[in-house]
Amino acid sequence: MAKDKTLFFCKECGTEVTKWQGQCPGCHAWNTLVEAPAGQAAALKTKAVSESRKRATAAGLKKQPMTIRDVDTGSDIRQPVGMEEFDRVLGGGIVPGSLILVGGDPGIGKSTLLLQTCRMLSGKGIRTLYVSGEESEKQIKLRADRIGEFAEGMLLFSETAMSRILEAVDEVQPSVLVVDSIQTVYEESIDAAPGSVSQVREITGILLQLAKSRNITVFIVGHVTKEGNVAGPRMLEHMVDIVLYFEGDKTAMYRMLRGVKNRFGSTNEVGVFEMREQGLIEVPNPSEYLMQGRLEDEAGSVVVCSIEGSRAFLIEVQALVCRSSFPVPRRTAVGTDYNRVNLLMAVLEKRIGLTLGDCDAYVNVAGGMRITEPALDLALVAALISSHTGRAFDSKTIFFGEVGLVGEVRAVSQAERRISEAVKTGYTTIVLPESNRVALEKAGGMSLGNTRLIGVKHIRELGQMNQ
Repeated sequence: MAKDKTLFFCKECGTEVTKWQGQCPGCHAWNTLVEAPAGQAAALKTKAVSESRKRATAAGLKKQPMTIRDVDTGSDIRQPVGMEEFDRVLGGGIVPGSLILVGGDPGIGKSTLLLQTCRMLSGKGIRTLYVSGEESEKQIKLRADRIGEFAEGMLLFSETAMSRILEAVDEVQPSVLVVDSIQTVYEESIDAAPGSVSQVREITGILLQLAKSRNITVFIVGHVTKEGNVAGPRMLEHMVDIVLYFEGDKTAMYRMLRGVKNRFGSTNEVGVFEMREQGLIEVPNPSEYLMQGRLEDEAGSVVVCSIEGSRAFLIEVQALVCRSSFPVPRRTAVGTDYNRVNLLMAVLEKRIGLTLGDCDAYVNVAGGMRITEPALDLALVAALISSHTGRAFDSKTIFFGEVGLVGEVRAVSQAERRISEAVKTGYTTIVLPESNRVALEKAGGMSLGNTRLIGVKHIRELGQMNQ
């Protein structure tokens, strides 16, 4: 019996090669080639696929080139969803004809978020079609009953074949289409399993043509790998207009929706939600929610003002330093970079003589948030110093600033926004880089009320403040 021929596809760029190589010849990425039957390469050019693409682009009129002056964008091109946090990340609302990818870990709440989106849009008279390849209509209805009542314009369809989905779109004529998830849908003419590189690539191409030619907003759900990337070819993220990642610990109640790519708005926006029995609830003031339950005047606990997108968050940073009973001290970091914590502990030991080499250290960013920006450094240093000495900093003090290898405290961006959030929340002391304080003093015009700014140049000044 003849052996079936195989090809190798690059998960990052889609390049096809006949033999496995450590490095992709197209994008030069390492270890990204996966094996697939050779028949699918020819299948991509078959009549069946072309028929699917023709059906997706059947808009009635053949498009013609036009000058850029003749393009009419319309006065109200965006359609707000109705959830302020979601609209913020989208850039003000959904844009007709856009293809939006929503990624996240299994069980994080992607389906719930899009089901609530369909509920709000259908309540405004916008016809929506929710296609699920993972759940039956009854399963979706059980979850929908917890969320609330749905209008008649919300339609369900449990199907995985792309040809049947296109037929349903022809029949229903929706303005919004949700496909949950892209890894379960397959094109019958392609000789590959659902979720494979070629299937995901071809299905996304068909949905892209469907969105652009018929002016339909298409949401596609994508599961992520253990590395945190959407499963399938990396080029999937290049094909879509918007890439959103739904992040958070499934055991925690908070979820963060982050925009990674947005052709219609800023990629620096984030939305915060709270998972409850009735679905996802918006968190309009994340600082207030994240600071709930904090104990005042406890050693090892400080507050940092972090910037996520265009928003400032007040988050509690906790550190626990204690003598180690192990030959090699244990170090743990939750919510921030583990290596950055080790680096800052080395700076503390070298620059101000804090003996940490024989101590276990545990660092936690409360609330299930994850922060990696450099402005967290000063708060981490303050928490480690406080826990080691057993003396707490004033509970109404906020820290932010970047710490270098020689112990210097460097300026960070958007200091004025961080200070405004601290003043609004009622904090009376802000410890920040001296260069930021001088720049704000020169600029003037900022109302601080009873809040005072303390500029620091070196981390040894934190040690003096904690005495």
